[in-house]
Amino acid sequence: MSIRSKSGMLIFGLFVAVLIQMAGCSGSGVTAGDQSRVPGYPIADRVFTTRQQTVVPVPLPSPTPSIFPCEVAKYESLGFGKYQLGPGMDEGKRFDIMPAGYNAAGVSQAASLLSFFAISDIHITDKESPAQVLVAGYQGGNSSAYSPVILYTTHVLDAAVQTINALHRSTPFDFGLSLGDAVNNCQSVELKWYLDVLDGKVIVPSTGAHVGSNLDYQAPYQAAGLDKSIPWFQVFGNHDHFWSGAFPVTEALRKVYEGGTLLNLDLAAVPPYSSHGTYVGVIDGRTPYGEVIGAGPEAHYPVPPRVVPDRARRPLSRTEWISEFFKTSTAPAGHGFAQANLDTGLACYSFEPKPTLPLEVLVLDNTGNDDSLSGAVAYLDQARYDWLVGELDRGQAEGKLMIIAAHAPIGLGASGWDPASPISEDALITKLHTYPNLVMWMAGHLHANTIKALPSQDPARPELGFWMVETASLRDYPQQFRTFEIARNSDGTLSIVVTNVDPAVREGTPAARSRSYAIAAQQLFGTQVDGLPTGVFNAELVKQLTPEMTAKIAGLAQGR
Repeated sequence: MSIRSKSGMLIFGLFVAVLIQMAGCSGSGVTAGDQSRVPGYPIADRVFTTRQQTVVPVPLPSPTPSIFPCEVAKYESLGFGKYQLGPGMDEGKRFDIMPAGYNAAGVSQAASLLSFFAISDIHITDKESPAQVLVAGYQGGNSSAYSPVILYTTHVLDAAVQTINALHRSTPFDFGLSLGDAVNNCQSVELKWYLDVLDGKVIVPSTGAHVGSNLDYQAPYQAAGLDKSIPWFQVFGNHDHFWSGAFPVTEALRKVYEGGTLLNLDLAAVPPYSSHGTYVGVIDGRTPYGEVIGAGPEAHYPVPPRVVPDRARRPLSRTEWISEFFKTSTAPAGHGFAQANLDTGLACYSFEPKPTLPLEVLVLDNTGNDDSLSGAVAYLDQARYDWLVGELDRGQAEGKLMIIAAHAPIGLGASGWDPASPISEDALITKLHTYPNLVMWMAGHLHANTIKALPSQDPARPELGFWMVETASLRDYPQQFRTFEIARNSDGTLSIVVTNVDPAVREGTPAARSRSYAIAAQQLFGTQVDGLPTGVFNAELVKQLTPEMTAKIAGLAQGR
């Protein structure tokens, strides 16, 4: 399934697809309290961005071997998941939203204004949960349902955090953004692991019986933690509050999360848990490659498949999820969320990342409502639209540059926007084109590094154009994050320099194994990631400013 068609179909497609074959794949415990003196997983000694070098998958042999995605033990011998290092990439300067005839000859960067990073779609996964949908992907179908990368989601985040810290020591970041889908299935334990990795705590990446602690994907480890001098802010994603990122959690479904019997559903129904017929499957944490068990038609299981129940798997409501961000040791408290967000459940807020720079980040929740049946596509109700317009109006009146950070991107048309949304995508974009100080819309969701120009709808006013920049997932190939530098140019224009970064994994670590598995999954499922084979898109994006903002930004150097 193409990642570019994933909006609206990322998980929803699992439930309307034709049932795949259901035959099962075949091939001393530790408690959460036993956490003293556990090792960590240091990254490679040298850190590179993809402007310097890239990860390039090695082509598969011909004819291509035919195996199920769950046959992980066969990957290496058959050539799946292998990679080599290639040259750096740079698309150069992009002038798509600049006026016709713009001449950049002789233009140079005059001053760096802001530096930050974005991570997205980490999908921290409780692989031993009874409420997953592995059955819809373990033998093919949809890689969002199953990929062996789910064994190592915390480890990849830890490697990315260490890479961010290394880059920060060289060129400090002013802040960081996490663009949603921090977790995979709105579970309490998933969010705990996510926050604990960022806080630098001991991670016990297992639930239930805590079996197989001698296996690297099950063993407790010490996370490095994000450098405490970097403030980071959180965006709300569809997987952060919907079951499988698509449907609300019902009371019956809640009991499955916290119980022991695997979810029994009907993959062809909407929602699929409204009826039954198929057990969803779970990872056997005692096996070296995380074999899938308990998946298939209920007729194959005279005794319903079970796991050890664990209260830590409980699903979180919107406000419960937000409240956890006030319990971390990293800054700021709440990571953008405030008491008002807890009171209203509205996961929208704004912040100014640098006191000396007239720039505001507007964090928008554009996921579905809690009663939505289209949670995997973008949605904007009147309350959130009114909040956004109010913030844009205020920022424009106060002479501030503005960035919108949301989980889902825009400009994709019907495939990415819920037709039931009270605010249409066309109406939103038309409104956004009335704000000359809007610089960029940032998003994740589609697991790809894509840049889209949204030029002004009025050719006489090029300053009304803005950029839409997507950041790929740390779960799926290419497993990258982005850095952003905003700079003032010598002619008064603004540049946004965007750069992809591969986590600097050390050979033999769980994060390195996850990279190999992510490449193998892309090869097996045939996902059409933008920019293959590397998935990289680095560029310098140029934006026209109004004369007023040109003068204001230039005046910063003189202290005006």
